[in-house]
Amino acid sequence: MATANDRAVLRSLLHPNAPFGDLSPEPEPEPRASREEQGGAFAPELLEQARQLEIQGVAAAEAGDLPGALESFGRAIQLLPGRASAYNNRAQALRLQGEVAGALEDLEVVLRLSQGGGHVACQAFVQRGLIRRLRGQDEEARRDFEQAARLGSSFARRQLVLLNPYAALCNQMLAEVMKTLRGPAEGPRPRGEEPR
Repeated sequence: MATANDRAVLRSLLHPNAPFGDLSPEPEPEPRASREEQGGAFAPELLEQARQLEIQGVAAAEAGDLPGALESFGRAIQLLPGRASAYNNRAQALRLQGEVAGALEDLEVVLRLSQGGGHVACQAFVQRGLIRRLRGQDEEARRDFEQAARLGSSFARRQLVLLNPYAALCNQMLAEVMKTLRGPAEGPRPRGEEPR
């Protein structure tokens, strides 16, 4: 059974444009959909079957059934191997399962199939950026977040601010100034000393 923390992590994986554990109330502008995402690249009946499999996979992942989610995403990929969306969803489930290498492989497929454009590519850049940031690969993460920001992700823009060393220095200096303005914190009084 998934804990509340597991569900928060899962939400962050299935909704990569939202900050970890938090689904931002502000609406995220949608990047322009690619031809594939609009459905024009695939036979309508196969596209509908693939979409239904992905919906089943997301529902399974949200219920904590990662093997079931991976099976549904795998079937969607078998049905339409040239469609990027199922690879992106499978990457998220693989990452949640701790299979980061497999997730990165799927994200590379997403970016190749989408040619780095559209909503699915935006999600893939965010996912890969998060993985790279967690691995301490800040420069690579920055490049991914820049690509996602260009595609419309406000979450990626916030990550870029956090990765900016000048912003970090300014935040540190601001914290020091605020600490000085507040004055010294009152500590314990020596015994026998009364407050004035």
